[in-house]
Amino acid sequence: MPDPVNQTPTHGVDSSRGRWLTRLLPCHCLICGERGDNAIDLCATCHHGLPFLRNACLRCALPLPAAAIACGECLRRPPPQVATRAAFVYRAPLDRLLPRAKFHGDLAGLRLLGTLMATALADADRPQALLPLPLHRARLRRRGYDQALELARVLARDLSLPLRDDLLHRVRHTAPQSRLDAAARRRNLRGAFAVRAAVELPAHVAIVDDVMTTGATLQAAATTLRRAGVARVDAWVCARVP
Repeated sequence: MPDPVNQTPTHGVDSSRGRWLTRLLPCHCLICGERGDNAIDLCATCHHGLPFLRNACLRCALPLPAAAIACGECLRRPPPQVATRAAFVYRAPLDRLLPRAKFHGDLAGLRLLGTLMATALADADRPQALLPLPLHRARLRRRGYDQALELARVLARDLSLPLRDDLLHRVRHTAPQSRLDAAARRRNLRGAFAVRAAVELPAHVAIVDDVMTTGATLQAAATTLRRAGVARVDAWVCARVP
């Protein structure tokens, strides 16, 4: 039986209660440990030093010079997603924050990164729904949480977008992508995703994930959605590996 559908942004605790607690509890910077700034767990100095992605390929978010709009690979072989947006380049301190959040249960870090993503992607074309890239149930049981879902929850709340975690599921428990080269990543993901039966598909969705390296995982998910009838698939990621 499909998981319950969350078609509206999920706020968790009552938003007014959350704001009240925020005023009482001082924030601290998750990078340097100093007092946070503007009610987030990040100080002004560390915020200023974050590697925001300013110029990138519109299709795959590969960092590019300011004058370019698409990379050579996307011109030769366009990916299934229409647009890819990344908030950051994957370098310090993201190369510490994201692994800590992804593998070591730092949910506060995921909430912070989701908030920063929402600010960075506020001008992106608005999809009809956000779709977190799903973990296989075996990996979800072992980890205890889904980092893409945690990011998507914050984005859905902050950008007032529907969150749909009922559309796509991972049907194959694939080997970790980090251990594979680009060709092996593509082979590893064949048949990894499937659209759930008896769900109504939006015409435009954005897949949410934490880190994009070669893009093989996002492309596999986007291809599955396109074949199922989704007219436009975008990708929203926290960080892009150059």
